[in-house]
Amino acid sequence: MTRALEGIKVLDLARYVAGPYCAQILGDFGADVVKIEKPEVGDVMRGPGAAPGDDRLYMLMYNRNKRSITLDLRSDRGKEILAALIPQADVLVENFRPGTMEAMGFGWEQVSALNPRLVMARISGFGQDGPWAKRPAFDAIAQAEGGLMHLTGDKDGEETMFGSVVIDYSTGANAAMGVMAALHARERTGRGQVVDVPLLDTAMSFLMTAVAEHHRDGNVMGRMGNRDRYSAPANTFRTRDGQRVHLMSAGVKHFNALVKILGEEEILQDPRFATPPDRLANADLVDETVAGWFLRHDRDWLLEQLVAAEIPCARMATVADVVDNPQVKHRGQIIDIKHPTLGVVKTQGNPIRLTDTPVETYRDVPTLGQHTDEILGGWLDMDESEIATLRDDGVV
Repeated sequence: MTRALEGIKVLDLARYVAGPYCAQILGDFGADVVKIEKPEVGDVMRGPGAAPGDDRLYMLMYNRNKRSITLDLRSDRGKEILAALIPQADVLVENFRPGTMEAMGFGWEQVSALNPRLVMARISGFGQDGPWAKRPAFDAIAQAEGGLMHLTGDKDGEETMFGSVVIDYSTGANAAMGVMAALHARERTGRGQVVDVPLLDTAMSFLMTAVAEHHRDGNVMGRMGNRDRYSAPANTFRTRDGQRVHLMSAGVKHFNALVKILGEEEILQDPRFATPPDRLANADLVDETVAGWFLRHDRDWLLEQLVAAEIPCARMATVADVVDNPQVKHRGQIIDIKHPTLGVVKTQGNPIRLTDTPVETYRDVPTLGQHTDEILGGWLDMDESEIATLRDDGVV
């Protein structure tokens, strides 16, 4: 079977997380992704991470299904080679600070002149233009400035960040989605276009009704801890054995099933508990009551009863619990990545499944410059002596 994006060629000039993750998604779907890195140094993410060796764990998270070429883009010859590669490509992914590609001579006007069919994915902190365009940003900066930290944490506590680089991941996914939309549009127009995806805009896309509420009545949405904003009971509750269960049992069907399991049906006669709107209006009392019920039972018994009654619930799983989850195993969501120095590393795979065109790991994470000769020879028809000269000159 062919892969969904087979035949699409991608130049990946990105580093850190969001850009490389975008290119990895395209690679997972079958695109030929060529990662362009600095000679000797490579992507900065080859350094940090909790593992020994030349390439650390961070690198393995965002760079499977790619080939690596080294190229000194500060040298005239390196720029000439990039200019020769661009007409061969369908997509270029970059996440430099806005203005950097223009300063190098590879802004949108220049690259589209070299290849009018090129789709250019531009990932940045705040966008390609505007008063904040050139400000540096990382995931946590976007979380803070985009309002997400203000919504995250305990009701009476301070703001906190997500436990993962969720904005980097989602910005990369948004950029990949934009690239695929632009490739589809190119089938009709014959022209490429820019896909402009900032971290800030992505962070704001997670704000639910906060913006609408603020514009409607001036309300500033605050933190709720683990409680749901729009229903009750929907929160995390401690059990008799000191464990915790997250419960979402606000609807009529689910709440009636909950009180039946716990032998608390009489609570339905209390007007404060009678309907979903009543329970939301009295959420503090509802949560306090359910918390008392849960403290009378052990976690595993509760989960067994809740699952049997089809009530949405979950244990507070650790990473060890997640990788041992039978559903995760059934889905094959933990995959093996092979590396020359790190050996086999297990990590999470792509969450998307396609029935006819497989999403799989067919290339392991490349070492720095592993495919330089292969790409220069295959894409640009360079012979061994030409490549040897480039290597001697420090261009690759």
